[in-house]
Amino acid sequence: MNFIEQKLKGVFVIEPQVFGDSRGYFMESYKKELFEQYVGPVDFIQDNESRSSYGVLRGLHYQKGEWSQAKLVRVTQGRVYDVAVDLRRSSPTFGQYIGVELSDENKRQLYIPRGFAHGFAVLSETAQFCYKVDNVYAPQHEATLRYDDPRVGVVWPVKAEEMLLSDKDRIGLGFDEIETFE
Repeated sequence: MNFIEQKLKGVFVIEPQVFGDSRGYFMESYKKELFEQYVGPVDFIQDNESRSSYGVLRGLHYQKGEWSQAKLVRVTQGRVYDVAVDLRRSSPTFGQYIGVELSDENKRQLYIPRGFAHGFAVLSETAQFCYKVDNVYAPQHEATLRYDDPRVGVVWPVKAEEMLLSDKDRIGLGFDEIETFE
C-alpha cells in the first residue's frame, strides 16, 4: 500500500497494491499494522455502507466534541468526489478542503482524522460507498456544514441543478456558524 499524506495534515490517500489476472483481482483494503505504521493507531469500531445514485451529495457532516469520528472511506462500485474540510482551529489549513475522486477502478481510499467535516457527490450512475469509523454515530452531536458554503468554496463536479440533497444537507450551517475543534 502507498500512503500519501495530503496538504491537510493527517489526511491520507491510500493506494492499495492490486494483483490482477484473467480471473479478476486481489487486494488488501486494510492492514492494521501497515496503517498504524503510516497513520498511527486508530481503533475502528464499525463498518458502514451506503448506495446512492448520480448527483446525490451527502455532507458535509461531522460529529462534535468527544463524538468526533475518524473515517477510512472507499468506493466498491461506481465513482464519487470525496471531500474533507479541516475544522481544527489550530491547524494551518483551517477552513480548507481537499477533494479526491474515489472509484471501484482506482481503488483509492481516503483516511480522514477527527476534526474534519466530510461529504461526497456521486459521479456515476450509482455508487456503493464503504467506510470504517472509530466512534459511534451520535445524532444529537451531529452537525452539517453547508455543501456550498462560500468561505470553504468546494468546487463540486456535479451541477447544482443535478444535485440530490437531503433536507438536512440543504439547510446546513455556514462556516462561521459551525462548532469547530481545537
